[in-house]
Amino acid sequence: MPELLLELFSEEIPARMQAKAADDLRRMVTDKLVAEGLVYEGAKAFATPRRLALTVHGIPARQPDLKTERRGPKVGAPDAAVQGFLKATGLKSLDEAKIQRDPKGDFYIGLIEKPGRDAIDVLAEILPIIIRTFPWPKSMRWGARSGKPGSLSWVRPLHAITATFGPETEEPDVVKFEVDGIETGQTTYGHRFMAPAAISVRRFEDYEAKLKAAKVILDPQARKDIIFADAKELTFAQGFELVEDQVLLDEVSGLVEWPVVMMGSFEQEYLAIPEEVIRATIRNNQKCFVVRDSKTGKLTNKFVLTANIEAADGGKVIVSGNERVIRPRLSDAKFFYETDLKTKLEERLPKFEQIVFHEKLGTQAARIKRIERLAAEIAPLVGADVGKATRAAHLAKADLLTEVVGEFPEVQGLMGRYYALAQGEDASVAAACEEHYKPQGPADRVPTDPVSVAVALADKLDTLVGFWAIDEKPTGSKDPYALRRAALGVIRLIAENALRLSLMKVAESALAGLSVKPADAQKLPGDLLTFFADRLKVQLREQGARHDLVDAVFALGGQDDLLMIVRRVEALGKFLDSDDGKNLLAGAKRASNILSIEEKKDKRTFDGAPDAALYCLGEEKALAKAIGEVKAEASAAVAKEDFAAAMSAMAKLRPPVDAFFEKVRVNDDDAKVRENRLKLLNEIRSATRAVADFSKIQD
Repeated sequence: MPELLLELFSEEIPARMQAKAADDLRRMVTDKLVAEGLVYEGAKAFATPRRLALTVHGIPARQPDLKTERRGPKVGAPDAAVQGFLKATGLKSLDEAKIQRDPKGDFYIGLIEKPGRDAIDVLAEILPIIIRTFPWPKSMRWGARSGKPGSLSWVRPLHAITATFGPETEEPDVVKFEVDGIETGQTTYGHRFMAPAAISVRRFEDYEAKLKAAKVILDPQARKDIIFADAKELTFAQGFELVEDQVLLDEVSGLVEWPVVMMGSFEQEYLAIPEEVIRATIRNNQKCFVVRDSKTGKLTNKFVLTANIEAADGGKVIVSGNERVIRPRLSDAKFFYETDLKTKLEERLPKFEQIVFHEKLGTQAARIKRIERLAAEIAPLVGADVGKATRAAHLAKADLLTEVVGEFPEVQGLMGRYYALAQGEDASVAAACEEHYKPQGPADRVPTDPVSVAVALADKLDTLVGFWAIDEKPTGSKDPYALRRAALGVIRLIAENALRLSLMKVAESALAGLSVKPADAQKLPGDLLTFFADRLKVQLREQGARHDLVDAVFALGGQDDLLMIVRRVEALGKFLDSDDGKNLLAGAKRASNILSIEEKKDKRTFDGAPDAALYCLGEEKALAKAIGEVKAEASAAVAKEDFAAAMSAMAKLRPPVDAFFEKVRVNDDDAKVRENRLKLLNEIRSATRAVADFSKIQD
């Protein structure tokens, strides 16, 4: 079957846009093909700095013929309706129409036959539309063609369009169309410097091979693999180790068509700068990788660069040029770092009085005071020294006003630790300056130092309570203040450090420290707790646990100890995986369903203890006895926070519950017996609620 080759050759496409652009091209073309009845076998898109390319194979040579029936007016309808029907269907007269009987009468039916078109003609129609409507995040218009102003918006000036279509065994045809004066053809171009001549291509296999011969690696993943492998080999050969950086690798592979890896160096004196600052300087300014000494693990004064050319001099000029650029950048970084060290962190804090955190929540200075107060309250709850936690909270944000963080925002917190240590702060205080931002995502490390934990919790809870107080909650996919991430951070801090903490009390304390007071202040902690429950469900779902169990535990009310909730959910999950758990769940749900029906019918509840004198059958007595024993045993286990033991106690209910439903008819003819049995069912529901609300658990 035929295949399509499409290439859009332009000036340099920004590396950050290439992957999405390739995916957009594949999606837009294949969606249009399917919409036109041209179902394909496979498609793959590629991007280099100067081209987007697409191959789609297994496209039918022709659209299928379409036959559709169109219902017309009733037999005997006015002539105007009949003429409109004939015109719409292309029929010459009503003799060519069928008549279809219907309960509402007889109607004319017209058969419309639409012959399929050649696929190449369909492609010539849809491809220019896709090119003109391509969703670049930023685009430009340029120049004039044939004396007319350019009308095409493209990321950079578009120079050529290659479009061929045909079977693998035959010479393909050019898909003929033009966009803004650019006519399609079979001509592309190789590497800008090493093979700039025009190349005539036929189909994808031929195209990819000829590009490689012209010093262009088409596949982005192949370029990444070359860069990574060559960089590892080059550093290893000299006794060094590459500091891997996937994000930088993705970017660098989008800057070159023919990657050539080289190594440069800088003066030893710059190694006095913190390693992270050296890395940020070299990475941000020259897109180069840094290198460690494989023995000491410390950074060396080497860096790895990726050129886009095989230089005649072996790359000496290229390396020298990169070194000339990196040297002053490192000099600047060294100056910033040494300048920062001359001013103590607390001396920077008065400037925060002039910096607004949020117009409704006051200045950064006010926020720092709130975090200090909250950290001091949390500290005893997490085993942290109150004085150290207060001091850490006082200094934690100060590095935001330093020169280095101003230049490299990604090292905020980290530089706070460096500066705190340099001015003689306690190691835990310095660590908290860095770690109070953590965890910033599901893969990020969770702090374990109690001082860091106290400040991290205070920082995140102040943010959450503050934005809840001014009604700036996340909505749908929008979360401009990263409140979901903050809540997940709180959950991980508590769960992974096994902390016992009442979120309601801490939230109330944080609310008390705010200058703004919401109208429904009493509802805020509970509302926020519901948000934490939703975030906990998300986390448990990502870990493979059942999120409905969170609802079952939260439904008991008064549950704001996240650690206990997590442990209870874990124990409940294990219990429900057992046969006893599954069967008891079925029995409890059956009891709950019967109760709901009968309570609705009688317009009353069946609370209160059953009357033992009204038990007629042994199964009733056995169930009542088991419930009494299990309820006491499970409640005692829950009080000791031994949830596994509570679940084991619950398992004892399974046999008598099964026997009850097998032998006992709940809706007995005797009204008193019926009421008593419904009360017994309510006792089942009450007993299981010692561990969870079973009605919230999905079957």
